Amino acid sequence: GAGKSTTFRMLCGLLPVSSGQISVAGVNLRTARAQARAHIGYVAQKFSLYTTLSVEENLRFFGSAYGLHGRRLDQRIKAVIEEFDLSGFRHMPAGSLPGGYKQRLSMAAALLHEPTILFLDEPTSGQDSEDKDQLMALLTDLNKKGMTILIISHDMDIFAEYCQRVLVIGNHTKAFDGTPQELFTQRDDLYDLGLSRPD
Repeated sequence: GAGKSTTFRMLCGLLPVSSGQISVAGVNLRTARAQARAHIGYVAQKFSLYTTLSVEENLRFFGSAYGLHGRRLDQRIKAVIEEFDLSGFRHMPAGSLPGGYKQRLSMAAALLHEPTILFLDEPTSGQDSEDKDQLMALLTDLNKKGMTILIISHDMDIFAEYCQRVLVIGNHTKAFDGTPQELFTQRDDLYDLGLSRPD
């Protein structure tokens, strides 16, 4: 109820901006939402691809939705299937994939059009430690290659180990904005922000 997911969906162009000014990749979301979305990849918390379509069929569908066609679409499908180790699942219905591979397919679909910014809503929810570590290693690699990654999460380990900047929203306002180190040194304020102390 703090407003994190609503703000996130506004930044992704999935909800209209309710007030104020908002831009993504230098594009005003009030005046050019479709143009802004061309720069964005979005992975929802819940698996939102078509469960009866195969892995490849899902990628082909979403690639077409992003405006990819012909050889370019084939190249991108091949690239993301290799990057996310989905070759052995290419013809399997998406709904039959193990949980960790559903997340990989969601990521592959979100990155087909090579966005500059990737948004992830609770990406480690329901994952075991091995799947989480693999996902975060992949995200770290993408970030090193120049991609901006924004994550909504209640997982404090993500903040401590991987994030360069943390924004805490409480009661629909910005409660904290800074580095993970700055957040964790403000121990006396963590309870006020609704956060537990890290181990």
